[in-house]
Amino acid sequence: MAKTHLVLPLIFLLVLQRCDLFVDSAIGVNWGTLSSHKISPFVVVDLLKENKIGKVKLFDTDPAVLRALMGSGIEVMVGIPNDILGTLASSAATSDVWVSQNITRYMVKGGVNIRYIAVGNEPFLSSYQGQFQSFVLPAMANLQQSLAKANLAGYIKLVVPCNADAYQSASLPSQGMFRTELTQIMTQIVSFLNSNGSPFVVNIYPFLSLYQSSDFPQDYAFFEGSSHPVVDGQNVYYNAFDGNFDTLVAALSRIGYGQIPIAIGEVGWPTDGAPSANLSAARAFNQGLINHVLSNKGTPLRPGVPPVDVYLFGLLDEEQKNVLPGNFERHWGIFSFDGQAKYPLNLGLGNGGLKNAKNVQYLPPRWCVANPFQNLDGVGNHIKLACSMADCTTLYYGGSCNAIGEKGNISYAFNSYYQLQKQDAKSCDFDGLGMITYLDPSIGDCRFLVGVTDSSCSCVGCGFFCGFWIVTLWVFMYLKILGSL
Repeated sequence: MAKTHLVLPLIFLLVLQRCDLFVDSAIGVNWGTLSSHKISPFVVVDLLKENKIGKVKLFDTDPAVLRALMGSGIEVMVGIPNDILGTLASSAATSDVWVSQNITRYMVKGGVNIRYIAVGNEPFLSSYQGQFQSFVLPAMANLQQSLAKANLAGYIKLVVPCNADAYQSASLPSQGMFRTELTQIMTQIVSFLNSNGSPFVVNIYPFLSLYQSSDFPQDYAFFEGSSHPVVDGQNVYYNAFDGNFDTLVAALSRIGYGQIPIAIGEVGWPTDGAPSANLSAARAFNQGLINHVLSNKGTPLRPGVPPVDVYLFGLLDEEQKNVLPGNFERHWGIFSFDGQAKYPLNLGLGNGGLKNAKNVQYLPPRWCVANPFQNLDGVGNHIKLACSMADCTTLYYGGSCNAIGEKGNISYAFNSYYQLQKQDAKSCDFDGLGMITYLDPSIGDCRFLVGVTDSSCSCVGCGFFCGFWIVTLWVFMYLKILGSL
């Protein structure tokens, strides 16, 4: 068994050296899966490859997703949820089992190119009130030993994605420092990262700064320059991203690690669910960010040194995300839930604009709407039920469907629930207030979705064969019907 552990990673590395599917770029994406409208993971991997996206960050180790990534050559960061950090921290044996089940089994010839393990997801977030704080470093120590046993410690790096609220500044980036209660543990963690060749991973969201403060200069959130630049001695900051990044650089310098590489674990702009969340703003921010990062200009405190990796948040919309921070939480994707590009975007990967997902298996083109022949006075409870289960966030203030009128709102809520239930006819009844239509009720920018099926091709590039067998089945059924007449 020990010899197997030594040989497999070596074979895996030799295979990776011959993989030339992707250009070497710092731009990747976050692939979240909190959606009831999931397209096949194989379709998603094809989407990544079509768009030459060579880096992807996951929030767990979903076997279906990892199976789809096998043989793709895409560099993967897998995630460990915060709620299992305590278990990994308390038991080296449990850590060994986790690595065996979630890492080693995929690190084979033609397997998954796992390069990073994210130990928790923003575990030091101030709203968690320190509940995960004591688990992070022991979990990292156990996981590092487990990787070493599997002969993978030199290839896979441990990282800890941190929210930008882990550090702060009174007013200027150069005054950046970690929160007082985090200074000691951050020093220990950054020392660990530095000794193992791992970057410091941070999530930066200028959108949230704009959303949470009416005094925040809107142009400072983007990359076209600002009429309200921040002057910090000889350094001038014209965008919030650089200011936030250098606040972290200053904080790292204060604990003695000002030169450690920094990766951006999450950054992006939502397209719906708030007045400042729309297609044009998302396009302006993401394109500006990409151009800025790939220019290699760096920031005032790190001139000519851009982040080592930048993972856009996110790849697809996730309509099951918690909306406590805001309704925009479900609309971060550069693609809609079905893999269709929302707006033109050049990722700088040599492929021009975004390309849509192929071989998406949709439900039939039909929708559930308010019955125009019924009195809708008693519809309130039905809407409340529909929107408690399905996603209605675009109907609220700042949403793309906010101005479609009362009947439009009712129809949107009904249809969202109907599609969630895979177009079960009973789910469009609503005590006779709903009806099924074959005419698309979408209005302007307000899109009434059609759901996707759970079944799809289970192999990369087999879309033609799926289509062939579906057509063959329909022809067979048609001939059977003719034969019975």
